[in-house]
Amino acid sequence: MPLQRGIQRFTGITQAMASSAPEPEAVLPRIARMLEGRVLVAHNAQFDRRALRQAFGQIGLKWPRPPVICTVAMARRFAPLVRERKLAALAESLGIEVHEVHRALPDATTCAHILCALLPRMCAAAPTVEDAVDYLQPRRRGTGDALKRAIAKAERPDLSALPSDPGVYIFRNDAGQPLYVGKSVSLRSRARAHFCAPSGWTDRAAIVDYRPTHSELGALVLENRLIKEWRPTGNKALKRTDQWAFVRCRLDIEYPVLDAAADPAPGHAINVGPIKGLRTAQDLADQLTSMFRLRHCGRRLHLREHPSAYGQMGRCCSPCLGDLDPNAYRRQIEKALSVFWSSDARAELLAELDEQMRAASRAQLYERAGSLVRRKERLDRLLWRTEGMLEAMHARPRLVLASHPAKDLWDAFWVVGGRVADWGALPPDPDEIAERTASALRLGARSSRPGSAASVPAAEVDEVRIVASWVARNEPPALELADGVGAADWALSVSRPAATDAATQPGRPSPAARESL
Repeated sequence: MPLQRGIQRFTGITQAMASSAPEPEAVLPRIARMLEGRVLVAHNAQFDRRALRQAFGQIGLKWPRPPVICTVAMARRFAPLVRERKLAALAESLGIEVHEVHRALPDATTCAHILCALLPRMCAAAPTVEDAVDYLQPRRRGTGDALKRAIAKAERPDLSALPSDPGVYIFRNDAGQPLYVGKSVSLRSRARAHFCAPSGWTDRAAIVDYRPTHSELGALVLENRLIKEWRPTGNKALKRTDQWAFVRCRLDIEYPVLDAAADPAPGHAINVGPIKGLRTAQDLADQLTSMFRLRHCGRRLHLREHPSAYGQMGRCCSPCLGDLDPNAYRRQIEKALSVFWSSDARAELLAELDEQMRAASRAQLYERAGSLVRRKERLDRLLWRTEGMLEAMHARPRLVLASHPAKDLWDAFWVVGGRVADWGALPPDPDEIAERTASALRLGARSSRPGSAASVPAAEVDEVRIVASWVARNEPPALELADGVGAADWALSVSRPAATDAATQPGRPSPAARESL
């Protein structure tokens, strides 16, 4: 039937566009072939499935009955705080840019992006497509499954005490032993989801308690610490540390060497990291060893009468000949490691490579110039990949504020010396903020730069990674700390903007007034 004018104004789809579309007989057989062995994903899938099934029936084509996943149902389960679930609104709430609406391909692309954003959360609850389809089915009353669910609900732990706030929930057995530790920005909604797709530990869960936080970041940090401490059986995917590595330099010998390993070196040593991937860390160590003419052999130094092969190629300063001052060698070690925590040193290293390339070109040594070009590109790329995490681990001391998703509440994090030195609910007393800031600065003073004796323990690598990635993704208010002066005034001005807003914008209502409106 002809499109109404209101529909044309609302969607921007004109009658001419609809009339020029191909006939169902030309399109639906191709769709049937595309659906074979595949999953149909749609936004508000019940409407699309019904419309397609009717269209197939009108032309006498058998409906292939593919498994259907609805992104609205996914948002209802895995993004419970998002109240507006229209396609564009839901996409924007998940950080997906929407440039065009009410067009077939842009809407399908937006739907695919929503699926990708919510898929990791769904996979945690439903590992197979069959489980996912069943998990997202609407809960109908009066059926046998509903009776089973009612019985299961009566047997599950009492979840009524869980708030709809950020925090960590802990399921325990009858003896009080932790079975599973989880986190969420809405504790009640997330804890209920575990019983929609039961796991091995859910039938043993008898008690549930929680520890509230004021922010999502607080929940992430607390969950990581509790899993590390308790190692509950339900948390099969414990926080891994084997994907991180360190560039190490042990200083207990006269002529130290650079190597890479999954754990930092104990004792008197310099450890740079964590770096994503052991291969990347080893590549960096090899590149710096060659650039600064460090030892390529192992820790034990064998004296030689003649230089090694690396020494003959000019890629080693040959301490094995016994005539090299150890202090001069240590200066080379310091220069090599300084590229990790000094942007000036990195710039000088790349500039030196540029100069060597130009010198090789002037001497018509084009193969050497080409190898130097490749080395510069490789080294620049490696340093760029590691810069973000090293900055997170060893940046200047910072005070980071993370807010509650809906309320005027804040968590404060003091990140000093590459560690979360202190964190918790932001104190209302400025004297307490100043005292905790000074205490955090004293605690992290010994590990204020990479390679110091008090390096970040391996058990805390995950925590710093969690904080760094959350800060990079959400860009919360952060203050660099020098001596801690002014931290209290800054934190209170950020967390209590109502008075400032009322003074500068008298016509603007306070947050409480906006919430009541």
